[in-house]
Amino acid sequence: MSTNPGKGRDRARAPRTDGPRAGARGKASGTASSSNAPRTNAPPRVPESTGFTARPNPARIAAYFGLAVLGALVALAGTLIQAAWFPGGLIIALAGSAGLFYGGRILTGTQIGALAPAVGWFITVFLLLSGRPEGDYVFGDELGLVLFMLGGTAVAVMCATTSKVPQSATRNGRSGI
Repeated sequence: MSTNPGKGRDRARAPRTDGPRAGARGKASGTASSSNAPRTNAPPRVPESTGFTARPNPARIAAYFGLAVLGALVALAGTLIQAAWFPGGLIIALAGSAGLFYGGRILTGTQIGALAPAVGWFITVFLLLSGRPEGDYVFGDELGLVLFMLGGTAVAVMCATTSKVPQSATRNGRSGI
């Protein structure tokens, strides 16, 4: 404790200088300071973030691009399957889309992992909606089109907005068997 109550507060607010006198001043006032440890004014280390605030790295960007391409392929296959076998094909197409969206979320551990294949899926479905100049469409009937669009949108939103990805059994130290 200092005999002068204002003295300690002024020192805490004063800018710290790194030099030989700064270490001597700290020892003279009774505070413990290591003379061989360098003092830095670096900000505290922040834990790594995920999602939209994560620092981009090439591997993650390549994974997102690959997921978007897979989303386009799943949309193309789903469009053809739901048009060919209406009730059962629609369920298969939506299950494939849900598997891809959720798998992207689990693979990357981020919400963008579910959004990347969803973007590829949406772009492909909207391009296939435009049809041909002759008036032909890839989609078989209007009911299948509406259910495929709404179902795929609902699945993409659910997978992208899940709050937490479940931990795997190997991370917890269990064998998972």
